[in-house]
Amino acid sequence: MKNKNFETELPSGYRQAAYINAKDKKFGIIFNVIAVAVLAVVMVAAVFSLKFSDRLYFGDFQESITELFIAYVILMVSMIGYIVLHELVHGIAYKALTGEKLTFGISWSCAFCGVPNIFTYRKTAMISVAAPFTVFSIMFIPILIVLFFTNAIYYLVAAFIFGLHLGGCSGDLYVLYLLTFKYKSEKILMRDTGPEQFFYVPEDKDKTPCIDASLL
Repeated sequence: MKNKNFETELPSGYRQAAYINAKDKKFGIIFNVIAVAVLAVVMVAAVFSLKFSDRLYFGDFQESITELFIAYVILMVSMIGYIVLHELVHGIAYKALTGEKLTFGISWSCAFCGVPNIFTYRKTAMISVAAPFTVFSIMFIPILIVLFFTNAIYYLVAAFIFGLHLGGCSGDLYVLYLLTFKYKSEKILMRDTGPEQFFYVPEDKDKTPCIDASLL
């Protein structure tokens, strides 16, 4: 019986319509700049939210060297942990929907998870790509609210990780944008190797030339 979430081989009548390569120099630089910019915006917003609510006291950052050291350690561990968990959530979604072998790795431009041996249908691809953004956004919001009212130092730590999360999802959100607005047919297939995404369309449905989406 045919698996409705993916194909093990590219069906006849399909052709490649777009290609993304996160290892491409231009793509990697652009999306890492976007990630840093998003992180900066989040941190500025976090500082101003504390300042204008009279919850930012610079004395908080001078009273306890021990607490600052703990906050720093938590920040470093959380950064590494988030990157690992982000890719694991991709993997969990792909595994739950396909049951196929996953691949994990890291390059100069990004960490990644993929299912290189299959072609996933649009809905499966969208769920898997959007999973980390959805899961961690929902998780971070209540944490930020609680820390905002209880501890300025740890609120800023959480805000930094939240900014890292939002910025780090920029590549995922770009893929999601393509699947949402450009490739709308449920017959669309995507092959995700991790750093690369290949988009395939039925030849009789889309006559537009193949594009290198990583260079847009």
